Amino acid sequence: MCFSPEADIVAGIVVSGVGIDALRHVRETKEYPLAALPLLLGAHLLVETYVWWDQVDRVPAYVGHAAVWLYLAIALGVLPVLVPVAIFAVEPDPRRRRWLMPFMAVGAGLAALLMAVVITGPVSATIQGCCLAYDPGPGYIGVFGALYVLVTCIPMLVSSHRHMVAFGVVNLIAVSLIAWLLASGLASLWCAWAAVTSLLIARHLRHADRSRSPQPTVVSDMSAG
Repeated sequence: MCFSPEADIVAGIVVSGVGIDALRHVRETKEYPLAALPLLLGAHLLVETYVWWDQVDRVPAYVGHAAVWLYLAIALGVLPVLVPVAIFAVEPDPRRRRWLMPFMAVGAGLAALLMAVVITGPVSATIQGCCLAYDPGPGYIGVFGALYVLVTCIPMLVSSHRHMVAFGVVNLIAVSLIAWLLASGLASLWCAWAAVTSLLIARHLRHADRSRSPQPTVVSDMSAG
């Protein structure tokens, strides 16, 4: 998904469509943060198209710079907050909700610190191999990167929804591997993988929607012959 501008466009449209479908199955206000994630990830991928085009001089430099800034603002300033909040909002178990509170606090603090880094800049993106590598400035790699993985992956493992926990395990392994292989490309590659969560979210909301649907009442014919 993050391997070319054409792939970003196709993936962005598909993921946005999944996001619209997810929003259609929202029945409770608390589900909106979770349902909004696929739409945000779809828009994120479309923004990255302009970052790619800037690398080959297909858009003005100021458009490319704005795209890099917006991409990093979503990745580093929004997702660390939104992911744990979304998992917390749909969690029915009070004990697990308490477990999720520290992740929300750390995510909010981390997002503030990373946005300060992005705002003070300079920020940049370059093509490295088959993907884009983002440089949000000093301080992102290392401790900040580890905390980023923590707040965007671990909350899924705390969830009482079994399919979300299963995906959280796979997601943690994949993101950790990506971070190890290409630390500077984590934002791009992580969001490519994270887009897969859109299908999980849509599936979760569809399942929740069906479970809330009233079951048909079977009326027996008790009339005497």
